[in-house]
Amino acid sequence: MGRLENKVVLITGGARGQGEAEARLFVREGARVFLCDVLEEEGHALAAEIGKGASFERLDVTDAADWQRVVGEIEEQTGRLDILINNAGTNVRHALTDTTREEWDRMLNVNLTGQFLGIQACAPLMKRSGGGSIVNLGSTAGIMGHPVAGYSTSKWAVRGLTKSAAIELAPANIRVNALHPGVIATPMMDSAGTLIRELVELTPLGRAGRPKEMAEVVLFLASDAASFITGIDLAADGGFSELGTYGAVWKHLHTAS
Repeated sequence: MGRLENKVVLITGGARGQGEAEARLFVREGARVFLCDVLEEEGHALAAEIGKGASFERLDVTDAADWQRVVGEIEEQTGRLDILINNAGTNVRHALTDTTREEWDRMLNVNLTGQFLGIQACAPLMKRSGGGSIVNLGSTAGIMGHPVAGYSTSKWAVRGLTKSAAIELAPANIRVNALHPGVIATPMMDSAGTLIRELVELTPLGRAGRPKEMAEVVLFLASDAASFITGIDLAADGGFSELGTYGAVWKHLHTAS
């Protein structure tokens, strides 16, 4: 316990799913957490449930002015910012030829531009705080081929953003890393759907991940335990991206025998 003692943290997409799990864990580890989301009712309820150490701020990650407002409020209340978790994301599972321009723009705006604006808004305060850590949430859709063009494109781009920011911010002692989850049981996931069942079947560990498991990985990257790690892509996917294809063949052969 206490791995984030006295750290000030901003978590986007913090009202539910992985963001919620991160907020709960980070407060237990001693952090002052600002959980940010457009889901106001859920966000206020979560902050009230967590209690001391957690606050909710409404934040539209695609709005630069909103970012400036929230970061200004954090500085006014705490005087510093140590950790930014760019967790907010969205997805529309349409084929490329069926994806509308509005859907395409929405995925890029939330999944990519939201992280860009977050880094822009938070980095100056983090510099004044003496450094810190930024964790960008990507996806296995950004480290291997994926059939949903808008989502995959946004997540591949997160990798480039992460590495560019890591280079630029290293002199200020700000580390920037990307976490790429696989199939995770969150409200965004249709756990009963055929697609998810197939993906779980191809995951060597044989199940979907849990939000609290992702929160632990984010905690590691955010904490001083990862003080010499920056610019990396870390897959937390039950072996899906590295082992899935040969794992499926191996499983098929041994099941058949």
